[in-house]
Amino acid sequence: MSIKTILIDDEPKAIAILKSKIERFCPELDIIATIEKPAQAFDIINELQPQLVFIDIAMPGMSGFDVLEQFKNPQFEIIFATAFDQYALDAIKQCAIGYLVKPIDNEDLVESVTNATININQKNALLKNKQLLENISQENFQKKKIVIPSIDGLEFVKVKTITHCEGVDGYTKIHFTNRKPILSSSSIGHFKKLLTHPDFYHIHKSYVVNTTHIVKYLNDGYVVLSSDATIPVARAKRAEFLERFRG
Repeated sequence: MSIKTILIDDEPKAIAILKSKIERFCPELDIIATIEKPAQAFDIINELQPQLVFIDIAMPGMSGFDVLEQFKNPQFEIIFATAFDQYALDAIKQCAIGYLVKPIDNEDLVESVTNATININQKNALLKNKQLLENISQENFQKKKIVIPSIDGLEFVKVKTITHCEGVDGYTKIHFTNRKPILSSSSIGHFKKLLTHPDFYHIHKSYVVNTTHIVKYLNDGYVVLSSDATIPVARAKRAEFLERFRG
């Protein structure tokens, strides 16, 4: 049995290593594509219809979870790869989905592929994938990590530590509960799209706020956060904002 397989990782070296290991230890896998840009994954997977996808969790701009969330009915088997993030592993384990911890051990790879092959034959990927999507997209959102490009490189931060994002001259300053702000080269629009969850609100053209940190609304149109920061609410959004929290 030949299993159509796609590898997704933003690091070419990581793809090369995994590809080599698969060719040596898992010859039953037929690697039909490798993807270094996660934004391309949705179209390529839809076109090639793989049975198995290896995907890195932490990638710039779009995580492995973000890729999966693009699919309405993801019926391919998944093996996640990660170098860290215990929350991610917990979410995956709860759904009996395969995972590998980097650097990838040969025996772990063979075991994961064996389990994936069994699952492919049983055709139960869709149910597990939907459960994973439910786990990672609702109550656990605040536990997720996102990737923030900064001057020094890439920062991996927990969503729950973000109090607000502030647009500054085309850049974005991200404020936290537990550390100094990070200045990202991405615009505030990028973070508006990245933090598309009810816990985050685009309160003003220059601000996205983590609503779990709002402690007070002032009558003159400002909110006060747990960090003591005072953020303006756009006049056009005040009625909607108040209605949302009254509800």
